[in-house]
Formats: sequence, C-alpha cells, structure tokens
Amino acid sequence: MRRLDQQGDACVGLDLQRSVWLVVFPGFELLDLSGPLCAFNLATFAHGAKYECSVVSAGGDLVNCSSGFAVMTKRAVRSRPPDTLVVVGTPHGELVCGNPETVQLIRSCASKVRRVASICTGSFVLAAAGLLDGRQATTHWRFAGRLRTSFPKVRVAEDNIFVRDGQVWTSAGITSGIDLALALIEDDFGAEVSKGTARDMVVYHRRRGGQSQFSTILELEPTSERIGHVLSFAREHLFEALSVDRLAEIAGMSPRQFARIFRKETGDTPAHAIERLRVEAAFPQIQNGFESIEVVARNVGFRDMERMRRAFIRIFGLPPQSLRRTARVNKS
Repeated sequence: MRRLDQQGDACVGLDLQRSVWLVVFPGFELLDLSGPLCAFNLATFAHGAKYECSVVSAGGDLVNCSSGFAVMTKRAVRSRPPDTLVVVGTPHGELVCGNPETVQLIRSCASKVRRVASICTGSFVLAAAGLLDGRQATTHWRFAGRLRTSFPKVRVAEDNIFVRDGQVWTSAGITSGIDLALALIEDDFGAEVSKGTARDMVVYHRRRGGQSQFSTILELEPTSERIGHVLSFAREHLFEALSVDRLAEIAGMSPRQFARIFRKETGDTPAHAIERLRVEAAFPQIQNGFESIEVVARNVGFRDMERMRRAFIRIFGLPPQSLRRTARVNKS
C-alpha cells in the first residue's frame, strides 16, 4: 500500500496520460460501469483530459452483468498495471465480494498503482483484498451494515456519497459512481475539466462527498418490532437523554440484552445510531440557517455544540459550519 499512500501528482497538466482499469466480475451492475466510463471518456474527447480506459476482468472475454447480457472485457495484464484501478460493484448480496480471482487481481495490483477506487459494493472487493483495513470507506446504504460487520477493520462512513482516504476512494450506490469519477477527474486535470464534463452529462458538478444518501431508520432495518419501536421513539425524543438503559426500558429488555440484540439486528451500536439520528435531524436545520448552530445542537439532543461538531465530522467529514457555508453559496 506504499504507493497508495502517496499523494501523487494531481493536476499536473492536460499533457499527462492516465490509464484507468474498470474491473468487473460476473453479476456486476452495468450503471456502475457505464456512468464513470462515460465521465472519463467525455473528459477526454470533449475537454482535453487524457484517459485511456479499459474494461478489465480477471479472466478476460465476455462477462455477464446483472441485467443479463454480456460485456466484452480485456484480461488484466498484471505486469502492466494502470494509474487508477476502479472496482465496479454488484446489486446481488451473494456476489458483493466478487470472486476469488478478482480479489486476487486487486490484491496483486494494489501496490503497483497510484490510486484505487470502488463503485457501490465494489468496496467489498477492496475490503476482501485487505485494502480498506484501518481506512474510512463507504458503500451503498443498503449494504453499509453488512460491510461494517463483515470487515470490522473498515471505518464505514455510511452517510457519504463518496469518501477519499489517502489514495483509496470509495463511493455509495450506483449514480454516485459518476460523482466519484468527476472528483477523480478534478483531482487529475482540474475543476474546469470536471465542470465541463458534468455539464455535458447534465449532472451536478459536485455533490459533496458528505451529502447524506439515505434515511438512518430505513438503512438500519431492524427485524423485530421492539427494536423498530425503539428507533421510532428515539427519533421523536431526540432532545431528551437517550441512554442505553432508557432505550432498553422502552424495549422491555435488560440493557445488556438490548445492546446485543440491537447490534445484531442493525449492525450498529445504540449510541452510534442515536448520534446518526441526531445528525440527520440537525442537517436540514444547519442548511436552512434560520437558527444558530448552538440552538440546533440543543434542538436535536446534543449536550453542546462541540459534541455535534465531532459527530458531523465523523459522519460527513465536515463540521456544521462548513456545511452551512456551502448551503449559502449554493443558494446564492
């Protein structure tokens, strides 16, 4: 991982050629591939960037996507690795870790490339290859809990559209792959090339990486009515103290039993879930700008502004003040 931790030579000029491998495996999601590929190609043919893109698989030849038809791929030549390796995801839960050949391909190439990225559940392939250990990463909201429990060394940032940790980039579900590709283009060739590409694709130039992608309660998806009831109660009483003891009382369980069952059903701890609910409630109030940040913190149950600031940084990667400034700029 030595090369991945180097910052590289971003934005060195339009004369630098960058090769990109988009790695697929059987059952991949077509839009995870076509969205970023379209962005890289438009940046090259319409805006002066120089990307050489290849759709690659461990074995080469035709690879079936989840829609039921095949895409022709090149066989990865490991002795000639690319500048950037992008792993495409799948919508099928049983296939999220790809196959052993793809995991081995990523593992063997990782130390030879400047940058690694994943689209949607492609993060599971990176995790299986050991590339996300100790790093912050994201994935599609439906699979965030599974990524956390399957790979406990990964610091899952489930609220983010995309995450950069050093030279490892991960993105959330499907269309967020376009956001990630635009960010990679900006990192390589500057904001004007990225903006022009976004205009041609008729998409936002920059959905912030920390923009929330889902509802916390929908993502947690508890399997029992008691845990679902506790989450609903918590969302309606965020301004109150919500200790594990109190939540366990609402559920009719002992605190120890409640904490164990809550984690088993949601993939999260009660404290982290409550923090996410509070941040989710605070976010629109921060963007609206009608009340001070101190008042917003009290409204949603944070005992002080500093606690809310730390929670926002953990979840969004940015403090509330930065998100408020961004919202004001966008409105203007």
